[in-house]
Amino acid sequence: MEKVREQQSRDMIFALDIGTRSIIGMVGRTEGERVHILAVEKLEHSKRAMMDGQIEDIAQVGKVAAEVTARLEARLDCKLTQVCIAAAGRALHTEAGHFELELPEVRRIGEDLIGQLEAGAVSAAESNLNKNDQRLGRFYLVGYTVSQYLVDSYPLSILRGHNGQKLECDVVATFLPSEVVDSLYSAMQTAGLEVVSLTLEPIAAINAAIPPELRLLNLVMADIGAGTSDIAACRDGSVVGYTMATVAGDEITEAIMRAFLTDFSTAERLKAEAARRETLRFTDILGLEQELPSSAVKEVIIPAEGQLADELARRIREINGGAPSAVFLAGGGSKLEGLPQAVASALEMDPRRVSVAGSNFKMSAFSDTEELNDPEYTTPLGIAVSAGLGLISDSYRVSLNGHPAKLFRSGALTALDVLQMNGYNYADLIGRTGSSLAVTIDGQRTLYRGEPAEPSSLQINGTELPPSTVIQAADSIEFTPARSGKAGQRTIAEALGGEAAAAVCLVNGAPVGPDYELRPGDAVVTNAIVPVKATISEGTNKEAVSSSHVVGADASADASAASSDSSARECLLADSSADSPPAEVASAEKPEAERVPAPQPFEELLPPRLFFLNGAPLKLPAKPKNAPYYLMDLLEHAGLDFEHLDRPVTLRVNGESSSFMRVLADGDRMSIQMEEPRA
Repeated sequence: MEKVREQQSRDMIFALDIGTRSIIGMVGRTEGERVHILAVEKLEHSKRAMMDGQIEDIAQVGKVAAEVTARLEARLDCKLTQVCIAAAGRALHTEAGHFELELPEVRRIGEDLIGQLEAGAVSAAESNLNKNDQRLGRFYLVGYTVSQYLVDSYPLSILRGHNGQKLECDVVATFLPSEVVDSLYSAMQTAGLEVVSLTLEPIAAINAAIPPELRLLNLVMADIGAGTSDIAACRDGSVVGYTMATVAGDEITEAIMRAFLTDFSTAERLKAEAARRETLRFTDILGLEQELPSSAVKEVIIPAEGQLADELARRIREINGGAPSAVFLAGGGSKLEGLPQAVASALEMDPRRVSVAGSNFKMSAFSDTEELNDPEYTTPLGIAVSAGLGLISDSYRVSLNGHPAKLFRSGALTALDVLQMNGYNYADLIGRTGSSLAVTIDGQRTLYRGEPAEPSSLQINGTELPPSTVIQAADSIEFTPARSGKAGQRTIAEALGGEAAAAVCLVNGAPVGPDYELRPGDAVVTNAIVPVKATISEGTNKEAVSSSHVVGADASADASAASSDSSARECLLADSSADSPPAEVASAEKPEAERVPAPQPFEELLPPRLFFLNGAPLKLPAKPKNAPYYLMDLLEHAGLDFEHLDRPVTLRVNGESSSFMRVLADGDRMSIQMEEPRA
C-alpha cells in the first residue's frame, strides 16, 4: 500500500522554472531574511516542447513538471500541490506609469495609501499600453516594479511610516499576451499543481542576481536561457526596465548542427564538451562516426557567440540608455566559454565589469545540501526568493472564496473577469434549466419540464453585487456557482397515476412495471383498466385529445396523469370498437359503476409568452402558475456555447444594459450577443 505523504506546509515554497530546454524545481522555506533551499531537481525535456520560452506542447511540459515534482516529493517526503512560477519574456511589453495623490492634510502613510498610489501608477501604465499598442489580442499585467516614490517632492525608497501630503509614484509595468500566461496555467494544471504566485522571469532573476541593497549602482542582469535572453536594469535603488532578446544558447547549438550535420542533442553535448576536452567524438545524421579536435567546434562557436554578444549589447544599451557600470550574466547560456569577454567587448567595457552571476545568491538564499552558486539556478532561485521574501508586487491581490485569486490586470477588472481567470464560466453564473423529458403516451406527445436552475451568489466585501462590478485592490469575493436544475423525470406511475399505473403498459413495445423511469423519446401504450365491451358513444368528441401537452416542473403530477389517463382510455376504446358488441348490450351487462367514464376535456392552458430575441420573435409557453420569465431563461435560445466563450457577452433589454435576473414583459426586445473582437 502506497504511503500517504503529508501535505505541503503553508511556509513551504515550491518554485518551478519552466525553461526551453529543461525544468528546474526548488523547494525551500523562509528563515529570517533569507530562503533556506531544501532540495533542487532538474529534468530536461525529452523533445522540443517549448520554443523561445513559449510552451508549444502543454501535455509534454506538464509531464516533465509532474516528474520533477515527484522527485522533490520523494526527497522531502511530502505532497507538493502549490507552485510559484514565472513567465518568459517572449512578446514582453513594458510601460512606465506615473500617479500623484494629493491628500487634504499631512497623513502617516500606511498600506492603504501605498496600494492606492501604486494602483494609480499601474493604471496609468495600462492606459499607455492601450494608446501605444495596435496589436490584436489581450495583454495581462504579470508584474511591476516601483522605480520611484516621492513624498512632498522628496525621493524615498520606502514609504511606509513616513508622513506627507503629496505622494507620487513611478512604476515600470510588464505585460504579456494572454496566450503565454494561459499556456503556463494549463501546463501546471496538467501536472496537478495549483499556481499561487506568478511573476516575470527577468523580475525573478534580478531578485536573485542583484539584491535590492546593490541597486543603487547602475547594474544590468542578462539571463541567457536556451531560447530567449531576459534583461533587467537597475539604478538609484530601483529597477528601471525589462526587455528580452530572441537570441540565446540555441543559436550556438544550431550553428554546430549546421556545421557538423548533427542532431540537436548531439550539438548540445559538443557545445558543453568543447571547453573541457581536447578531442570530441560523435555520430552525424548520416550514421558516420566522427572525431574532431575541440578547436574545430570552437571555430564554429565564436561567430555565433559574437552575434549573441552583439544582440545582448544592443538590448542593454536600449534599455539602460548606454553601457552600465557592470553586467551579470545568468542562466545556462552564461556558461559558454568566452561569452563575458565578448559581451564586454560589444559594450566597450572593462572585461572585469562583466561576470557570471552566482556570487550574490548567498545574500538572499542558502542551502545545507545544494550548491547554489550556479548561474543556471538564477531564475528558479529568484522565483523562490521573490515569493518567500515578499518581493512580488501584490497591491492588486484579491481574495476569492478565501484564497488568493489568480489575477492578471488588463485594464479595469470586473468580478466576471476575475471569475473567468479562475476557471469559472458563464454557466457557473446562470446555471441551466434541466432538460425536458419528451415522451408519447397513447399517441399524445407529453413534455415534462426540467427544474429551474438555482441562481449563483456573488458577494463582494459582504454585499451582493452584479458580475459587472469593478474590482478594487484587496477586495474579497465570495462566489457560489449556480446549480443546474434537474432534468425532467417521471415513472410510469407518476405519469399515469391512479389505477392506470397498475394496468399493463407497453413502452417501445415491451411491457414495463409502474416503477419504470421514462426516457426521452419513449412511446407508451396503456391498457384499459376493465375489459370494456362498448363503442364510443356518438356524442364523444374524438378531437378533444390535444396533439401536444406540456407539463410544468412544479405542476401537479396527479392532474397531468389524470388527463393522460382519460385520453388514453378514449384511444383504447376507439381501438377496441370493432370487436365490441352494441352499446346497449354493454349497458345491460355491466353495472353503472363499472362503465368507463366519458373523457374529460384538458385543463385550459395559459396563453404563450411572446418576446423578441436578437431581432427574431420567440414564443415560449407560460410557466407553471404563470411565473415570470427572467433574462437568464432566454440564454439557451441565444445560440451561444456558454462553456467555450472567448469574449464577454452583452445583455440588453429594450436597448438598455441588463442583468441576468431582469424580469421580462411580453413584447420585450432582448439582445444576447458576444462583444466584437477588440481592434
